Amino acid sequence: MFGLLFFILFTPGVSEFLCTSSDLEMSYTFCDSTAHAFMFNLTPCSMMNKPVWKVALTWIPRSDIHFLKIVFHVWYDGAKALLWKELLCSRADDEYSVCGTLKGETLVAAFDIKGSRINFPKGNYSIIVQGFSDDSENNMLICLNFTMIVKQDAF
Repeated sequence: MFGLLFFILFTPGVSEFLCTSSDLEMSYTFCDSTAHAFMFNLTPCSMMNKPVWKVALTWIPRSDIHFLKIVFHVWYDGAKALLWKELLCSRADDEYSVCGTLKGETLVAAFDIKGSRINFPKGNYSIIVQGFSDDSENNMLICLNFTMIVKQDAF
């Protein structure tokens, strides 16, 4: 069995298509002006039956990851819907594999997002995901701007 690993240096501002189906469309861009060695995959591409999304992430960070705070900003049809912050790495009893990744190392991670926790009504979503290397949120490691279009209500 062959394994193929590749990286794409994304051009800043160019939207990268994730998936499309009869009920969902997703894409993303980077928020900053530099190219990234990054790959993101999401399956299945559906909102129906509240699936468990399988996420695969490959990334070569441009700095060490000893501290990592993730901030999610979510807008629904232009209105701010959610602000959520999560400390993933703090240098003390870190449980995530991303913690301790060094600058230039290849980070490969896979995780699940349980759709049953979230009901997304039909509409347009903008989701900004920021990763910071400090608690004050001054040193950004990565920033992604996801566009999610839910084409039909899942209820």
